[in-house]
Amino acid sequence: MVRGSVGVIFGETGTFEFKVMVFDSSKVYRGAYIKVWHDASSDEKDHTWVLGQVMEIKRHSDSFSIEEAMKGQRVDKSNDKIVAEIMIIGSRDETGTLRAPIIPFSPGSPIFAADDSLIISVLGLTGNEMSIGMLEGTNIKVQLSVNSLVQKHCSILAKTGSGKSYTASVLLEELLEEKVPLLIIDPHSEYSSLKSAGEGTSDDFARFGVKPKGYGSNIKVYTPANLTINPSADELFRLNGMNLTVKDLTSIFPENFSTTHTGILYEAIQKIRAEMETYTIDDIIFEVRNDKSKAKWNVINVLEQIRETGILSPNPTSIEGLFQKGKAAVIDFKGVSPDMQSMIVARLCTSLFEARKLDKIPPGMLVIEEAHNYAPEKGFSKTTSTEILRTIASEGRKFGLGMMVISQRPARIDKNVLSQCGTQVIMKVTNPNDLKAISKGLEGVTSYVEEELMRLPPGVAMLVSNEIERPVLVDIRIRKSKHGGESVNVLKAARTSKVPPPPINVPDELEISVPSHLKNNVQNMDTKTEETNPIPGEDGTVTNNIGPDLTPPPKRQPSREPKSGSGDTNEGGGRLFKKLFGANR
Repeated sequence: MVRGSVGVIFGETGTFEFKVMVFDSSKVYRGAYIKVWHDASSDEKDHTWVLGQVMEIKRHSDSFSIEEAMKGQRVDKSNDKIVAEIMIIGSRDETGTLRAPIIPFSPGSPIFAADDSLIISVLGLTGNEMSIGMLEGTNIKVQLSVNSLVQKHCSILAKTGSGKSYTASVLLEELLEEKVPLLIIDPHSEYSSLKSAGEGTSDDFARFGVKPKGYGSNIKVYTPANLTINPSADELFRLNGMNLTVKDLTSIFPENFSTTHTGILYEAIQKIRAEMETYTIDDIIFEVRNDKSKAKWNVINVLEQIRETGILSPNPTSIEGLFQKGKAAVIDFKGVSPDMQSMIVARLCTSLFEARKLDKIPPGMLVIEEAHNYAPEKGFSKTTSTEILRTIASEGRKFGLGMMVISQRPARIDKNVLSQCGTQVIMKVTNPNDLKAISKGLEGVTSYVEEELMRLPPGVAMLVSNEIERPVLVDIRIRKSKHGGESVNVLKAARTSKVPPPPINVPDELEISVPSHLKNNVQNMDTKTEETNPIPGEDGTVTNNIGPDLTPPPKRQPSREPKSGSGDTNEGGGRLFKKLFGANR
């Protein structure tokens, strides 16, 4: 055995794979990187170290019999055989190009544990801008290029609870450090926590070389609802409510709206434009009321619902104010209906893309959380925001507008959007449909990758990137900021929560709304008494003087007796009906 070697090649070999008899099982395990010296030709220039990875490892013993196994006792394990299957990654030539061997490896060649420099060089882990974690099983930092991540888009995919929002926040922290503008679509109020410094042990932060940090001055949270529903928001988000077009309004119409409804709206807006230079949704509603079709009431109903949300304003939120260098704008959709969310995303992203094309805003990244709701695959649902997100995915690179797609259901995301992502961060996925969607829609995904995705522990992600030669496993670093996507501990809440007692005192301004038969009892409660015995009333009934008498008031008696008819008791009502309508029934 060659000194320092951890195994030796045996059996049939090839240029892409071979088997190894393992000597040191502590350094050869599934996913570990190894190196082997390869004599490519008689020319010494072709002699080089080649990087490989352990894809499968098995252990067996010829000396351990069935009889011994039945006894359940085994003392000597020295004769065990450990065999590993190695996949060749390749080596870099003088020009830096990755090349695979063209001559099979020689049986009997020793293998060694790969050193960090060879792993970094061959895999292409040469980025130095965004540190997202450690290569699984090593102390090698995994760093990405900001330009590649933003321009070629990024997707973060995982099942619920696997840490996709946590991982997304790690990437957003790195982008904020690099002063990249961010616009975050946040359906679940998860990203406002970027304002606060993170929590964790000093050892956790020291391992990844980071320190707790909050980005309060760089984060601004906007709410399309109102500050009563979302008091943690910094500002209101409003769309331009002046001179709305048919397309602007029909984007939120229900799918069952017909061309008749659209025609009513179109006719109303055309009449208004002929008479007014500027108009609001109130003017549109007034004009629709003048339509003679009964279908107008459905249109009015939807228009009034839009108006009542308050999302339309003569003073809209400017896209230039949202998208600023080194800042992140979070659109918090708490309290906003799904249909309204889709309409807002459609109009906001359209304005963002147009402003970027005209160079009114700096290059940056659009972040879409729960992307399957805003860009669903055909056959699942239909939203108005799908088209613009497809456009940004296919054309945004030309104008420096990147997109980060985050979802727990890869199978339900539009494939045109998902396939444009050059960087994929994939965490644990177990749904067969989602696995199939990942393997079809993303580059570099093999059957080995699919198997790994089903076994990934929390906090570990598979990174697929154009900058890295093959998918690698990354131990995602700890967040600098506070995590805002924790799941609610139902059991803890049930054990600690207390139901507040009902109020006793009645405010003066509400006295008029207290029923007369309860008012005396409420006043009695305000007058504290130590008597707890039942007190009989004037009519002989017994009540308790420590609380209000909640018996209902007596039913209202009719002011006059009903007319009595001979035979049928409904005769009076029948005669009145005939008298009013002349019906001969």
